[in-house]
Amino acid sequence: MNQLQVINHNSQRVLTTAQLAESFESTPDKVSYNFNYNSERYTEGKHYFLLIDEDLKAFKRTNREFQGSINRLYLWTEKGAWLHAKSLNTDRAWEAYETLVDDYYRIKDLQALDTSALSPQLQLLINMEQGLKQIEQRQIEQEQQLTTIKETFLQRDENWRSKIKGLLNGAANRMGGHQEVRRESYRLLEERAKCNLGIRLANMHERLMEQGVTKTKIKDTNRLDVIESEPRLKEIYTTIVKELAIGTLI
Repeated sequence: MNQLQVINHNSQRVLTTAQLAESFESTPDKVSYNFNYNSERYTEGKHYFLLIDEDLKAFKRTNREFQGSINRLYLWTEKGAWLHAKSLNTDRAWEAYETLVDDYYRIKDLQALDTSALSPQLQLLINMEQGLKQIEQRQIEQEQQLTTIKETFLQRDENWRSKIKGLLNGAANRMGGHQEVRRESYRLLEERAKCNLGIRLANMHERLMEQGVTKTKIKDTNRLDVIESEPRLKEIYTTIVKELAIGTLI
């Protein structure tokens, strides 16, 4: 990852869409698509800042490199970067996110400062600041953990799953063998989407384990959870299952 230009807004470090895309080895169009597709999950002021009109002009005055004809600018916070990593759901995105947290979003200047020569009052203030940052980071991590558990286990699209189950049952009645049809549907998805569901499932299990999810719930997580977690896979898989059900698959 190239050295990122530091951008501060509202007393915190943020990244532009272009910087985020570069870090995740993606494209600005892909980042924007993920945001538009999952816009209900993002909260302005928490996950991102949208600068337009006077706010954008004021930002340009203090950040000379952002001159030109742009009329809006998205700035992504650490929490916003986490949501984008979740949407992309690639090993590179998760690795890059961890690097961003360690080397960019978390300011370490105070931690690296030798305070031994400072007055007791200043040392106390610095220690208080460090304590507040640690508390804030723990809160962020707890929110991320709760969000992952909620979205993975409590907000499953049961209507979609019921539809998929019905289509697969129809395909099994026509072709014979429920397990065989499901395996074939996964094979076709991996072929069309150029992905490996087994690896993605293992990665999901590992992330859930790191976040303290119970072994029972992790065991219950399956390939369908992986597919549902990524809109592109969900769309491709739905098409495949429809084709299997009506016998139009070539």
